[in-house]
Amino acid sequence: MRILGTGSALPAHTVTNDDLARFLDTSDEWIRTHTGIRSRQVITDETLLQLARRAAEAALENAGLSAADMDYILCSSVLPDTITPSLGCVLQAEIGAHCPALDVNGACAGFLYALDLADALIASGKAGRVLVVCAEGMTRMVDWTDRSTCVLFGDGAGAAVVDGGEGLLATHLTSQGDAAHLNMYPDPGNSPFAARRVPARALHMDGPEIYKFAVSHSVSDLRAVCEKAGVALEEIDHFLLHQANKRIIDAARARLKQPAEKFPMNVEARGNTSSASVPILLDEIHRAGLLRAGELLAMSAFGAGLTTGACVLRWTKE
Repeated sequence: MRILGTGSALPAHTVTNDDLARFLDTSDEWIRTHTGIRSRQVITDETLLQLARRAAEAALENAGLSAADMDYILCSSVLPDTITPSLGCVLQAEIGAHCPALDVNGACAGFLYALDLADALIASGKAGRVLVVCAEGMTRMVDWTDRSTCVLFGDGAGAAVVDGGEGLLATHLTSQGDAAHLNMYPDPGNSPFAARRVPARALHMDGPEIYKFAVSHSVSDLRAVCEKAGVALEEIDHFLLHQANKRIIDAARARLKQPAEKFPMNVEARGNTSSASVPILLDEIHRAGLLRAGELLAMSAFGAGLTTGACVLRWTKE
């Protein structure tokens, strides 16, 4: 599997740390020091479908293909505009595609899970080209009175078009059933037969536990996937890590003993956009001309589940 094109889309409205400090007991200095984030883009009157469409069409254009050329659409989203139909199905109609489409929910690791599924579809012969779109509206999920979580997140969409060419060298996925440290509960409904209802709750995260999990798994997953790919860490040209928190990325980089210039970041301006994080970063550095054909990329992400994913691929696009 190889990546033929990338795309991304962001909401129009930017919220700075100073904007948050107007209604939260926090400050720009505190947020920057603890997270590395200065601003994030927040959905106002956009829909997640609109962001997904913009990212998808940008990726298709970058690949020199049309929606009609796609054999499958995989969408990653924690909370799409509608629980059913899936974001993948409404996006399929929106862009004029005629192929099967479905959603995956690997939380913030969703892009890596979707790439692995795309690779399996292509390897099995059931698809030749797959459109992967990650669209997340995390600011709709947080409690905006909880300063420990709401400052972390932004919204956005990232996309990639892939086919069966040579590029992907290895993937490594893990899951660890643990709802205690990172979760969100929906409206329980009003069934008169339900003996137990869990009250609806905004996104809850145990920051210290997630930090430890994120750093340790980013390091172990990257080492494992590089071993699977038969490459040394030193051979990787770019490490694209989930943009959750600059401190996590810096800690993982230090443990891997790799130079900072190999770790591009956009968390300062984007915040944590969940599964859209890695594809948005990939698209931004691609369009900035920072990738060269033949270079090795290692990607890693972690999220609720708890899930983690990593891959190594050779960049083949000129």
